[in-house]
This record gives sequence, C-alpha cells and structure tokens, in this order.
Amino acid sequence: MTLAGRAQRQLPFTVRFEWGLDGARAVTSGADLAVVVDVLSFTTCVSIAVDRGATVFPYPWNDAGAEDFAARHDARLAGPRGAGGLSLSPSSLRAAQTLERVVLPSPDGSSISFELARDVPLVAAVSLRNAAATADWVAAELPPDAVVAVIAAGELWPGGSLRPAVEDQIGAGAFIAGLAAAGRGGFTAEDGREGFAPEADAAMAVFNAAEPRLADALRGCSSGRELIDAGYADDVEIAAELDAGTAVALLADGAFRRP
Repeated sequence: MTLAGRAQRQLPFTVRFEWGLDGARAVTSGADLAVVVDVLSFTTCVSIAVDRGATVFPYPWNDAGAEDFAARHDARLAGPRGAGGLSLSPSSLRAAQTLERVVLPSPDGSSISFELARDVPLVAAVSLRNAAATADWVAAELPPDAVVAVIAAGELWPGGSLRPAVEDQIGAGAFIAGLAAAGRGGFTAEDGREGFAPEADAAMAVFNAAEPRLADALRGCSSGRELIDAGYADDVEIAAELDAGTAVALLADGAFRRP
C-alpha cells in the first residue's frame, strides 16, 4: 500500500492518532495494534454485540457482494436503518432476541477495519462504551513499547471526501486517556521512539474537555443531530454510555470477538 511521508507516519511515537482510511494507512506502519473508533455508530454496535457474546464481521459497505459474504460466513446481514431487523443501529442489536453472527457493513469504521486486517497484526473496535476496557487490556497484554495506532473513522461527505467527526475524536481520546491512566505512552524506548504523538495528546484533550458533558456533546454534534432528526435518538444515548461495555473487541479470522 502507498504510505505517506515519514513525518505523517508519526514514526517516532508509540501511540499515534489519525483520521480515516488514508490516515490509517499512514500511521499503522509498524503498528502492533490498530484501534478503530466510529462512535456513531459502527464500533458502538460492535461493543453491544460483543458484550452479548456475538461475532461481528466487518464489511466495506452494503453492496451487491454483502449477501454472498454473509452467506459464506453463516451470518446475518445487517441492513440499513429503518428497514427492520438488524442494522447499523445499536438499538437494533440491543433489541435482537438472538445475536450470534452478524455482518455489519459501513462506509467508515467497518471499511477501515476490513482494510487494516490485511496489514496490522491486531485490530480493535473501540467506542466510548469499551474505551477503558480496551485500554486496560492493552496495558495488561501488550509490551510497554508496543506501537498503538488510533484511527478516528470520521464520516464521508456526499462526494466521498473525509468529514472529521468530533464524536470519533472524543472516543479516541477516551481510549488514549485510558492508556495514560495505565501508565502507557509516557516514556522513551531504547530505540528512540517516544510516547504519545501530539495528535494523540490533542485527542485526549478533546475527550477531557467533553467528558463532563459527554451526552450533550454527542447530542449536539453534527452526527448526533443527524441521527436524532432521523428518529434515532436512542442510538446517540447508547453511544454516550461511557465505560458501560466490558468486552474488548478484537479482529481475528475476519471477525470481531472477545479475545
């Protein structure tokens, strides 16, 4: 894959932060773990499903191949919001009577996860619900000098360009704050690599500023208002459930599940 310049790859740092698929391709160079954050709503959906013991297959988008992909993996295909049944709506996953294997397409977090699985040893799906649990897992299971690349998925404008979404920066910052609380990132390794990139520090600062009014921040941001206006206020409330999820969601053999 094509990489950005050395500076954009944030190579001196063990905890990195970037936006979207192009940013992910840059900062995951040499990474031990990629953390994908798509708060409204892919990674929140993954957290809900994995908390229930389900397996979630990411898929780039709900195109003509999605049904075949779901059939090959003996999984239910989540459809668009409002179509009934499972969808990219945390409420639909929480309300499902049974939930075992599901394909969850999205153009943002799911697409990025699908792509990174080819190049990064470990990929985690992180939302506000499981940010602390995932940071604790990293601190317990990965070596102190492990490189962690945190990716805020963002949204896409109608023309396909990236729209940074503040809820994803907040979610990424929650995870990075968890790493800091666990004592990660504040050192210089033997090979000269440092801890948090300035971009990661900035995401953590955004989370720290938003945390006292977290639910209001999600309701008021562009993505939150869009969902509320479309009748999905419950999805925004679920996404704001800070640290309510206990399950870490790791991508293995093409699917997110508990480690």
